[in-house]
Amino acid sequence: MREIGRKIGLARTLSKLGYCSRSRAAELTRAGRVTLNGKIRRDPETPVSGKNHIAVDGKLVDPQAKIYLMLNKPRGVVTTASDEKGRETVYALLSAKSVAGKNASQDALPRWLAPVGRLDKASEGLLLLTNDFEWGARIAAPEAHLDKTYHVQVDTVANEDHLQLLVRGVKAENGEVLRARRARLLRAGEKHSWLEIVLDEGRNRQIRRMMKAMDVEVLRLVRVAIGPLRLGDLAKGQYRSLTAGEKRMVDREMTEKAS
Repeated sequence: MREIGRKIGLARTLSKLGYCSRSRAAELTRAGRVTLNGKIRRDPETPVSGKNHIAVDGKLVDPQAKIYLMLNKPRGVVTTASDEKGRETVYALLSAKSVAGKNASQDALPRWLAPVGRLDKASEGLLLLTNDFEWGARIAAPEAHLDKTYHVQVDTVANEDHLQLLVRGVKAENGEVLRARRARLLRAGEKHSWLEIVLDEGRNRQIRRMMKAMDVEVLRLVRVAIGPLRLGDLAKGQYRSLTAGEKRMVDREMTEKAS
């Protein structure tokens, strides 16, 4: 039995319980697989308040403990629950051998964890996963303006003109103007260089699109930080739980950005 203090929609309630994402909950509801107090409800916005029995496929849904993980996504792994091409997904990494610093069982994880935003197949680095879907949506939302920091290897020796153009803005193929919040040179060789690029928006493949507009090829792209969270020395393919302090830091920064 789940007690809800104020009326919220059925799909949102399932999401808040940590059962699945809100969009998936809406799909389940429309398919007639969700019951509220023993009755099938097909409207995801069916109001829920007070003490209720919510079930999916006849199984009562109990609140899930909130889980917040950071994962070091390797290159070549896709950020989806399943892949029609049979490629390895980040969920294959959520196993005992991938836990940093301790032994843990896959069974200890909740039945549904969702990535916070995405990293494309060729990109690497910090990826958050959680069953607190509203928290994840706040982080991923462009209006949150939470900094995402990337280290990017490019096929040219970048100069000050490149850096200024990234911050000033470049026009993508579709006419959209894309900008970095900050950009600086980390190191350079004879033919290649590494840049640090900070974004405060969540636009799809933004860095790759910016570089393409500048006729620069991205060789590697690694996300090293989301807000105050740093990837640190977490090994590729491993994950760990956020500490309570890290979670508070993220929440505080989102609140400050919103004010």
